[in-house]
Amino acid sequence: MSHIDIKTEITGNIWKIVAQVGDRLSESDPIIIMESMKMEIPIMASEDGRLSEILVAEGDIVAEGSVVARIEV
Repeated sequence: MSHIDIKTEITGNIWKIVAQVGDRLSESDPIIIMESMKMEIPIMASEDGRLSEILVAEGDIVAEGSVVARIEV
């Protein structure tokens, strides 16, 4: 098995975690919702797989390019 890192595309605040470790995800399923500039931005699975790690908590502030989750494919 290999892992895919899920990264942020912008700097922002982790508003809500919508998936749980162990969940089976399809490409484009939401994992986390960020808040930036008063907008909600979903971070989605880039491939089908199982969510193996969530590396942030709700309320965390993350920079662009931060790894926030990992998917086992």
